This record gives sequence, structure tokens and C-alpha cells, in this order.
Amino acid sequence: MSSLVFFNKPYGVLSQFTPEGKWRALDEFIPVKDVYVAGRLDADSEGLLILTDDGKLQAKIADPRHKLEKTYWAQVEGVPDEAALARLRTGIPLSDFTARPARVRLIDEPTGLWLREPPIRYRAAIPTSWLEIRISEGKNRQVRRMTAAIGYPTLRLIRAAIGAATLAGLAPGQWRRIDGGYQYLQGKFNE
Repeated sequence: MSSLVFFNKPYGVLSQFTPEGKWRALDEFIPVKDVYVAGRLDADSEGLLILTDDGKLQAKIADPRHKLEKTYWAQVEGVPDEAALARLRTGIPLSDFTARPARVRLIDEPTGLWLREPPIRYRAAIPTSWLEIRISEGKNRQVRRMTAAIGYPTLRLIRAAIGAATLAGLAPGQWRRIDGGYQYLQGKFNE
């Protein structure tokens, strides 16, 4: 049976086991051997990272053809209006592709959210707001590029869920192992 590792990746950590430059790596946090990242997060993004010991499962989790929805919390500069959100909901052209329609809504700051180190920049004259963005793609810096394209740059980005897998119970830097495969991620826990 495939094994999954769920990890709450802190800011400043690469989605790899080898550090580079100023960025830390997964080897500081996860002592499990022979697991590989299934869908990366940039060093400046936080949240759920899934690792697995199954190469086919790794590809399936990361491949947008399988439509495994990823949920992000994005703290953006400003407060988007409905017209801006509608652009994300209908699919937005970016420089190298058109992002598929996203499920997007304004939310309150997520409950239990940890402080980020270092904190985001604070500007008294410019409010921030939180968006929940659900996509089944995952191209390089996609969510950040999408919010910038509607005029609301992302200041902080957290992946909250991949399919049915969530950050629940994981503080930044913590991990847990789950025995299960793709069915687990689809919310089919008893198969």
C-alpha cells in the first residue's frame, strides 16, 4: 500500500531535501526516507505538501488531468470586488497560458492561522483581505500570477488542502504519515 506524508511547509523551506542558498530544505523536518514531493510549493509559499513513496501516485497527485482540487488561502493587497473575482471564476489569461476557471470567494482570516516568520509587510494606508481559491491546475506561481492579473497582489499564500487532505492538526514544520493512496485524497477513506 502507498504511504503518504502530509507536511505543513513553513515559509522559507524548499520543496526538496537539499537546501539552496538562503532557503532551508525538507531534510530538516522529515526523517522519512524514500519519499518524494507530489506537487511543489515555492519557498515563499506555505502549507500542505504531500510526499509519497509511490512514483505513479506522485505523478497522479501533481497531474492536472486528474482534477485533484487544491485549496489556497491568499492574503492579498486591497479588497477585490465582485468584478475582479468574476475574472478569476471565468478563467484568466496569463502571459503563457489561460488559467482555468477557479472557485473563489472572500473569506475572513483563517481560524488558527499561525504567524509567519518573517511577517508580511504592513502598510497602514492599504488594507489586506483573504481569498479562498480552488484550482485543479498548479502551474509555476499560478495563484500569485492570477491575483496580480486582477490587480490584487498576493502577500501571503498558504495551500490549505489537496483533495480531501488538509492542514488540520499540523503546525508549521509538522508532518504525519498516512497509509493510503489516491482514494484517501479523493475522500474515499474506507476503500
